[in-house]
Amino acid sequence: MILSCGEALIDMLPRTSDKGEPAFAPYAGGAVFNTAIALGRLGVPASFFSGISSDFLGDILLESLRESHVESGQCHISDRPCTVAFVKLVNGQATYAFYDENTAGRMLSVADLPGVTADALFFGGISLVVEPCGAAYEALMLRESASKVTMIDPNIRPSFIKDEARYRARIDRMLRAADIVKLSDEDLHWLMGSGDITDLARKIIAMGPRLVCITEGSKGVTGFSSADNIFVPANVVQVADTVGAGDTFNAGLLAALHKRGVLTKEKIATLDPATITAALTMGVNAAAVTVSRAGANPPWAHEL
Repeated sequence: MILSCGEALIDMLPRTSDKGEPAFAPYAGGAVFNTAIALGRLGVPASFFSGISSDFLGDILLESLRESHVESGQCHISDRPCTVAFVKLVNGQATYAFYDENTAGRMLSVADLPGVTADALFFGGISLVVEPCGAAYEALMLRESASKVTMIDPNIRPSFIKDEARYRARIDRMLRAADIVKLSDEDLHWLMGSGDITDLARKIIAMGPRLVCITEGSKGVTGFSSADNIFVPANVVQVADTVGAGDTFNAGLLAALHKRGVLTKEKIATLDPATITAALTMGVNAAAVTVSRAGANPPWAHEL
């Protein structure tokens, strides 16, 4: 079982009404939520933990999890409102306006953390930026990382960060605890500064992670272990938009590692090149399907 821990929200995606008016339509989303959905669709035993509203928007989230075969029993349900993000697309690239004050997801606390029976845990997204949920997710990762495989994709949104020093300190602690790290090239430079991608990725490897994956958009992804640098090119597809691309990559990577039976502390420490290549390739293939259609709509296993 892979437990994805982080935000779930409603994406208000731009659409055109029957009368030709600009409009927004509600879709279940959130970076970590998208990864959980993708894992379920790829046939991996998947569960999700977050703060979920008991309102009708929260119902949309829970139903979306159910439809994609993701367990939601560990979610903390409250009567606080649901987080909403309005999405603007320019040439297929997404920017976001978040409405997150006092929401069910944001107000998650350490007291709400579940017991964990999963083999691996995934963390990331805007849930690591704000309080008190950021502290709760960090506490959960640090609590479980000694015995379980953990992965982090910060999916950094600089415009959403109000206390940069605190956020950087949290991400540094979580990177040091993680077995697997995924960063876009932009995230890498935001965290580590300018310089060669390989040199910067190797600095993160030196912090403790066993596998660091750096995505470079349409170019592809490079996986770094202590011994190897492995590049897998992106698939050439007609891009509808990039919403959920990185989230789906994360799921494909974890699904491949799960299917090869290496999501244990012992085995993740000694990944061979063939296993890394297979994991990167599945991540790239899954992400290619997502970007070929509108919104965060990860593929089912049979679509690969």
